[in-house]
Amino acid sequence: MAEIPHKIYRYQSFSALSIDTLCNDQLYFSNPSNFNDPLDCKPSIECDSDKNTLQAILSLLIERRVTEEVLASLKAAKVKGEDAENHAKVQGKQEAINQINNIAYHATNPDYQVSAEEAEINLLTYEIQSELQKQNNRGICCFSEEYDNPLLWSHYGDQHNGYCVGYSLDRNPKPFINKVIYGGLRTVKTSLIYQALINQDSGAQETLDSNVLLRKADPWAYEKEWRIFESIGLQDSPLKLEEVIFGLRCSSSVVHCVIEALKPRDVNFYCMYSEKESFKLKRTNDFYEACAFLPRTAYSGVEAFGSLDEDLS
Repeated sequence: MAEIPHKIYRYQSFSALSIDTLCNDQLYFSNPSNFNDPLDCKPSIECDSDKNTLQAILSLLIERRVTEEVLASLKAAKVKGEDAENHAKVQGKQEAINQINNIAYHATNPDYQVSAEEAEINLLTYEIQSELQKQNNRGICCFSEEYDNPLLWSHYGDQHNGYCVGYSLDRNPKPFINKVIYGGLRTVKTSLIYQALINQDSGAQETLDSNVLLRKADPWAYEKEWRIFESIGLQDSPLKLEEVIFGLRCSSSVVHCVIEALKPRDVNFYCMYSEKESFKLKRTNDFYEACAFLPRTAYSGVEAFGSLDEDLS
């Protein structure tokens, strides 16, 4: 079991959206399909089950997806109640039957270099993978254990022009965070999916979620990432905002705006600096003089010093 850090950090660029989320104490939970790593949350399904088991898995996945889609459409049309739910379930079951039959038919294609049985198993496995990716609709918000990682500042902190927000878990209830697993295989066996979905085995479901939502390639290990799951989009933060750390290149005006925006809150502010002897980054809270002259008012020479005519008279 990984040791849970006391604080986790989120690197950000300065924008209208990022300052809005700070002021409203919100976090944005992204759709995994928009992640910069195309392999993130994209497992490869490995078949270790017979045809009947694969059909059961795919049927359940299709029924679940279509039922939710039909219910959403009916809700938009202001149609609710038991009749709407029954109609959605019937549509889901029928779509599952249609697709299972369609796969069985296409498996008989004489162009396949394998038997119809093997072709059907391959098609079922492919569709299970497709359905899992379609239904991977949980929003994810990503954090790091570190605030002083120069690569994270470059990649996510607008090349050190942005800031890093520090959150603690000191909330009631205490939020649950998930550690990203680096390395290993991104394959998920169909037997595990069956145990999780059909048998509703909680242990299998936890393993499935870890392999689908938390496993990344080894080169990403420098991020020391933790994740929180929620609905996609802006959500109230389950974490406690405790500090904001400004990047090496963060402008004085950005520092001023963020500090002023969060003045009513109990937040600590820091600024990053580099050591003279090494490439290490450190932080200090002794930086307020850098933005003490803000907000500034621009004066013309006459406004600042008076006119030449007045001096001569």
